[in-house]
Amino acid sequence: MLSRAQAADDSQSGADDFEAADIPADIPAVAGTSFKPEHAADIERDPGEVAWFEVHPENYMVAGGPRLAQLEALRADFPISLHGVGMSLGTGELPDAQHLQALRELVNRFQPGLVSEHLAWSSHDGLYLADLLPSALTRSMLDGVVNAIDKTQQTLGRQILIENPSSYIPRPDSWLPEIQFLNELAQRSGCGLLVDVNNVFVSAHNLKFNANDYIDAVPGEAVGEIHLAGHSVDNNDGDPILIDSHGATVSDEVWALYQRLISRIGPRPTLVEWDNDLPAWSELRAEAQRANQHIDQVIQVQREAS
Repeated sequence: MLSRAQAADDSQSGADDFEAADIPADIPAVAGTSFKPEHAADIERDPGEVAWFEVHPENYMVAGGPRLAQLEALRADFPISLHGVGMSLGTGELPDAQHLQALRELVNRFQPGLVSEHLAWSSHDGLYLADLLPSALTRSMLDGVVNAIDKTQQTLGRQILIENPSSYIPRPDSWLPEIQFLNELAQRSGCGLLVDVNNVFVSAHNLKFNANDYIDAVPGEAVGEIHLAGHSVDNNDGDPILIDSHGATVSDEVWALYQRLISRIGPRPTLVEWDNDLPAWSELRAEAQRANQHIDQVIQVQREAS
């Protein structure tokens, strides 16, 4: 097994001109961060230990212009992942054909190391909502989501990863435990899982279940990526609710869950998300460095045990 540092070095060979095949597409089991245009100049000067970046493909489904040029420049130096927020696979219906075709074109152009989406819905009858809403966890919904993922994977010609949602109130029409739903989804569709550890912590607090039990039930062989993010607290008249805000540092409790997960399943590509109240690049880079420290601890334990 490569050390974390070796893996990061192997992933960062550069290119003078943009060609997606000029550098590795594979994403190493080390830390990356969300890419924000506000950080582009700082990343070019000093990426630090950040070995890869993740973007929302919906921001780049355009014919040309500065956004695509900026993504080309990033891809010329780093592997990237595409993390979708608009497929609405959690409706249990087949994805929008036009959206799926635009995603396919973007995948073919940039050759991302990973492609992911959410177990959530964000559209209904042509109406698109600016949110990721949790699905009803039922057998009929499971069948529908499997079909939607099958269609997506066949169109893209590759596996996708599905992320666990953040939840705020229980759905009375859900009767399958979320982790069971995800496990069966992966087994039946062949998709991988993107485990958002912050989402687990937020949902566990809000819905009153045990986050450790959830993390321990995650099937390691299905996990292709891990997300870390910050959350905020809404006191809600004295009954606090955690909000998956992506606007703060990762909490100590989430770091503990992350350590628990990778100690059991081994290191995975780990993405630090920060979408709101953007910090200086140095602060986001430091969060990635902290994730790499956790990964180093696991690698050291594996070496000592071998």
